[in-house]
Amino acid sequence: MAAKTARRRRATAGPAGVTPGVVLLREELRGGTMRRIGELALREHRIELCRGHDALWILVRRPGRGGVAMRTAFLPAGIREVRTIRPHAGEAARIEATSPLGTHRVAVRLHEDAIPLIRVTTSLEPRLPLLTSFVPRDLYPLDAHDDPMGARGSVEAAQRGFNSGAVYFRIEDPGFGSILYFQNLTALNAYFAATDTKPDGAVGGVWPEIGFLLPTPPQRGTPPVDPLPAGEETVISDALLAFHDDSAGDEQDMARRYLSLLGAVLRRIELPDTGYHDWVDRAERTLADLARAPEATVRHYGHRYLHPYTAAEYPDSMVQLTVLSSIRDYEVWSGRTAPIGAELAAGLGKFYDPRLKTLRRYLPNVGKEKDRNAVDSWYLYHPLSKLGRLAIDGDKRALRLFERSIDYGIKAAHHFKYKWPIQYDLRDFRVIQAARDDQGLGQTDVGGLYAYVMLQAFELTDDWRYLDEARAAIDAARGMRFELNYQANLTAWGAAACMRLWRVTDDQAYLRQSYVYLASFFHNTAMWESEIGHAHEYRNFLGVTALHDAPYMAMYECFDSFAAFERYLKDGGPDLDPAVRMLLSEYCRYALDRAWFYYPDALPEEAIAPKQRESNGHVDRRLSFPVEDLYIDGQQAGQVGQEIYGAGAAFVFASRAFHSVRDAPFRIFCDHFLLASERPSDRALSFQLGGAEGCEAGLSLVRTSRARLPDFTVTTLAGETVRPRRTAVDRIDYRIPADGRITIAW
Repeated sequence: MAAKTARRRRATAGPAGVTPGVVLLREELRGGTMRRIGELALREHRIELCRGHDALWILVRRPGRGGVAMRTAFLPAGIREVRTIRPHAGEAARIEATSPLGTHRVAVRLHEDAIPLIRVTTSLEPRLPLLTSFVPRDLYPLDAHDDPMGARGSVEAAQRGFNSGAVYFRIEDPGFGSILYFQNLTALNAYFAATDTKPDGAVGGVWPEIGFLLPTPPQRGTPPVDPLPAGEETVISDALLAFHDDSAGDEQDMARRYLSLLGAVLRRIELPDTGYHDWVDRAERTLADLARAPEATVRHYGHRYLHPYTAAEYPDSMVQLTVLSSIRDYEVWSGRTAPIGAELAAGLGKFYDPRLKTLRRYLPNVGKEKDRNAVDSWYLYHPLSKLGRLAIDGDKRALRLFERSIDYGIKAAHHFKYKWPIQYDLRDFRVIQAARDDQGLGQTDVGGLYAYVMLQAFELTDDWRYLDEARAAIDAARGMRFELNYQANLTAWGAAACMRLWRVTDDQAYLRQSYVYLASFFHNTAMWESEIGHAHEYRNFLGVTALHDAPYMAMYECFDSFAAFERYLKDGGPDLDPAVRMLLSEYCRYALDRAWFYYPDALPEEAIAPKQRESNGHVDRRLSFPVEDLYIDGQQAGQVGQEIYGAGAAFVFASRAFHSVRDAPFRIFCDHFLLASERPSDRALSFQLGGAEGCEAGLSLVRTSRARLPDFTVTTLAGETVRPRRTAVDRIDYRIPADGRITIAW
């Protein structure tokens, strides 16, 4: 990919070099040759709409504190005419510019929210079929004298691969503040389709020329042949600028500001709809396939073990425990035991090494092509976290394995001084692979998962040694900023560990550090809906790439992060930052929808790769196991394989989103977490949702018996009746306030 990682660049002494675009802007501002065509105000921000030599501009300034210049339309063939026209509803200004290329239209919207925000949407209607070529980046910081070369600041985070088209930066001198530039890539799907381009690392840049680099076809010996159609208006930019007055502070301050700015953007972009999916039926089908499909399990030492992939790979402890713990959740929810769960639990002891006194990744008889002593750092602690969860729920066998393995986990943490490599030898901690990149970074977020395991041990034993270990691990991870994320679900559990530490210790530093984990997590999400290639067959909004530089979203990281955020939100309570509550609630809401499309039977056959990664088996559309990989850029899904260890998703989603109603012929589905419920009468139920103010939640009343659904009345705390969005024989759908108290009567 063009931008696997976005490195933080500082500009404390001015730029190392400049582009022609910087020089031209500087000369136009210095010479006063830009022509003002309009003025606006957003709180203390003064906004000028200007016509330049070859572009239209928006200049946003704070008096005496500098500003930013944004090129809203690039017209390299010259400008014939610029005129302001009547704004559409909700717009503060609308400008139309004609040139030999065609007509550019620029719409400006202002939002005076708690976080002030400017939205600038630019479209182009070409005169002739237009083959697009280089367009410079569109954003420049300015000092107090309008000099883009004089502003001092830093880019803290920029777009990674096909994730959110955002760049987060600070102007420290002359103190303008912190800015999140967000390019709403959803609005550009028609452009990508017409030009056969993809927004790979399109938002970022090097100070002082940053912002959006419009994707254009590569200029090779054979020129591009996919033009923008003549006479058709196509959006070529939909940029949102969110402003925060502060630029100073440590990484915790920066992380919280980033989340606040991102939350402000999320409130203003058009959100894709979500659909209802029957996760209970999916869970039942998954149980049946785990129990009966020969591709799912293999026997060793008289026990059944799961394959990691369909009919492929050796059993490992992470796979067994992540699926088993999810099955246990579903058993509690359904009130029924699943025999396959007991069978998987029976064989866990064979992963334990009595000499090393730890749970191993592989069974003792693993094939010679595997290094049985090599372990990825996170592979030591993730199985322990699932054992801890089972132990807290009363599983005595899991408790024994957890207690027998915990000291080795601490020993490893001490050996690596809470900074883990990628892979090491279990026997002597010899490092096999130290780093993931040339910065020397290992598995940077393992300390968060380790801390969560230590907090489980503290809950089980009340031994303060474990609490001290959790604190030490979180403290050691400070200073990583937006490089903290290594693997999405580990980062999510790190946030949950920080939140729990805050609740246990009452030390606000851990609450604030949780925002650092969350900022790094959301830096790796795709806050846009792609329609590129096969991506139009599935959802990707708010999907997170599996690793910090991974090219795809993965089911395992998706549902494990969902479970971590459930824990985080419940521990957070009413003290949680509103933007954080909204981002987490929306992530979980969209996960319930997006995750459905990992299952091969939910995708058309042509959207699934015909071949999988070597040794990872095959994809069987008849089995209710998800593929590992969905691609934001529309590649075929399932190139890595069909992951049986992702099968736990159905159990997690069903047990969190569906709620049985005693003595009633229906159950409730809600895509937000319920905080509390009560039965004021035999035919009424009230519950409180834990979502964010101003957001909506999906509610469905689903028939569970042959009896017809009764007549329902759904009301809010204010007594307002909620009308259904969809009514059918087996289900009635509603939209309700995500933070509301709802009463259902029948």
